Amino acid sequence: MQNSLIKLNNCGVKRNNKWLVRGVSLNVNKVQIVTLIGPNGSGKSTTAKMALGILKPDEGSNTISQNIKISYVPQKISIDWSLPLRVIDFMNITEKFAKNEIEEALSMTGIKKLIFRDVKNLSGGEFQRLLMARAIAKNPDFLVLDEPVQGVDYPGEIALYKIIQEIVKNLNCGILLISHNLHVVMSQTDHVICLNGHVCCSGAPKSIVKEPEYIKLFGDNMDPTLALYQHEHDHQHLPDGSVDHSHFPK
Repeated sequence: MQNSLIKLNNCGVKRNNKWLVRGVSLNVNKVQIVTLIGPNGSGKSTTAKMALGILKPDEGSNTISQNIKISYVPQKISIDWSLPLRVIDFMNITEKFAKNEIEEALSMTGIKKLIFRDVKNLSGGEFQRLLMARAIAKNPDFLVLDEPVQGVDYPGEIALYKIIQEIVKNLNCGILLISHNLHVVMSQTDHVICLNGHVCCSGAPKSIVKEPEYIKLFGDNMDPTLALYQHEHDHQHLPDGSVDHSHFPK
C-alpha cells in the first residue's frame, strides 16, 4: 500500500520455547491511528518492538518503509528527580533541537508556557505531554505511544487523546497506540487490534466491541464516552484497517 509505513505479517516472538505473541498482522498508514489493546502480558509491548524494528520476529515478517523517521514514547522512563532539569533541558537530552523547534512541539502539546519549569514540578499529565513533545520535535512519520495516559486523571486522558489526533493531522504521520485502558481511546482511533498472545479480533472501534473475543476479555459494558467523544469522520474504515477519504467532501 502506497501510504503504508509499517507492516507486520503473521509475526511471532518466541523465548525459552514459549511464544510471547504469535500470528500478529497489522498495518499502519499515514494519517492513521492504530490501537493495540489487551490485558497486561498480552504481547502489546513485544508487538510494538517488532513494529519499531528493534525486535526481529521469530516467524513472519516485518516491513518498515525506507527513509521514514520513527519516534517512540516509552511506557516508563527513569529520571533522577534530584537534578535541576527544566523542560527545555529535557527536550535536548538525547537530541539537540533549535529553540523554535522545541517551542513548536511544546505548543502542539499545549505546554509551551512551561518551557522553563523544572520537570520535577510537572503534573502527571504535563509530563506525558512533555514526552510527546520530545517525540514529535523530530517530525516523525511513524510514532509509537506506549500507554501515553498512564498516571493521568480522566479529564487529562480526554485532553491527551485530542492532542494525539491533532499530532496526526499536523504531522501527517501514522500512530501505533498501545493501551490496556479502553475508555476514550476506543473513540479516538481508526483501527483496533485486540491482543491476548495472539490477535483475538480487529476492526473499526464500533464493530470490535461486539466481537465475542473482545467481550470475553473486557465485558460488554462499553464506556459511555465512546458516544460522547466520537471523532469527526471525514473518512470511512475499510475492512483491512485502511482509511478511505475519497467519498467525503473536503
